Amino acid sequence: MQVTERVDVPSRGRPPDAPAPVPASSVPIGTEEDLAWVRQQVRRAAAGLGFGLVRQTKLITAASELARNTLLHGGGGHLEIGPLCRERARGVRLVFVDKGPGIDDVERAMGDGYSTGGGLGLGLSGARRLVDEFAIDTEPGGGTTVTVVAWDAVTASPWPGI
Repeated sequence: MQVTERVDVPSRGRPPDAPAPVPASSVPIGTEEDLAWVRQQVRRAAAGLGFGLVRQTKLITAASELARNTLLHGGGGHLEIGPLCRERARGVRLVFVDKGPGIDDVERAMGDGYSTGGGLGLGLSGARRLVDEFAIDTEPGGGTTVTVVAWDAVTASPWPGI
């Protein structure tokens, strides 16, 4: 089953002074220590693309939760980090992949308050609110892939002028 939520971003030409894109990379998620490494790599990618501190913090928070889910519920996996460019818009795509048991009921798992790990149940739904695009591809017994995209502050708002 796949759930996708997307916020369209206005497209503009890339400015000549835009930061150089950060090359795509893969980060293993297999231990608690890897979670800190994920946060550092996401911060590096977002900063390298010119994201402001607030956008960086939102993305790192979402990535931290998704990485923790990958480790705890998916038994580990990896994160793929890649830059995006849509004319002037700069963004970053994070893809969390695990080979765990999958998610039986995605709609329920995406609801606030649902938890299989004893937490507050704000992980997936909270991560979704912190990014511009969010997609889950999962199959019971076949693992889960969560893809999120964040765009720089200039193009992140779906309401021009805000």
